[in-house]
Amino acid sequence: MPESDRPVAGALFDTVIGTCAVAWTDIGIVRFLLPERTPAATRTILLRSGARESEPPEPIARAIAAVQEHLRGALDDLRWIPLDQNRSPEFHRAVYDVTRAIDPGRTLSYGQVAERIGAPGAAQAVGQALGHNPIPLIVPCHRVLAADHALHGFSAPGGLTTKERLLEIERTPGFGEPMLF
Repeated sequence: MPESDRPVAGALFDTVIGTCAVAWTDIGIVRFLLPERTPAATRTILLRSGARESEPPEPIARAIAAVQEHLRGALDDLRWIPLDQNRSPEFHRAVYDVTRAIDPGRTLSYGQVAERIGAPGAAQAVGQALGHNPIPLIVPCHRVLAADHALHGFSAPGGLTTKERLLEIERTPGFGEPMLF
């Protein structure tokens, strides 16, 4: 069966940051949605992506539980969660593989990701690939920052506020810490 013809199922679930959603095939997760303004809006986006609502099978239920715990601060690298990235271009998959290897509480710059995939000078292309990441949090694009450690762009709902909140939850140095001066 062609990869794009695989049936996609999906489910909504509550977290401390709001109602998230996940979509999967028999291979693994194909999409993860951070909370929209309302659970109904999150559901609408999930269904528009082609997923049909379904009860998660055991591997997906374990992944959902791990995401819920991670967002509560019991950090997990989430790298064990199976993904189906067959719909992503090869360059994007390479970017996502490097990004997925970044531990919670750590960051890389767009340029560092480009170097690690063997494409030095492709920082802007890395940013574009991360802007199309269909599986944020599990493919932790929020851990990729500008070279000066500044927050630039985050295509998930809430934009940079969400990116900063995720970095705070993961206890990333420089985010969520009180300033002395």
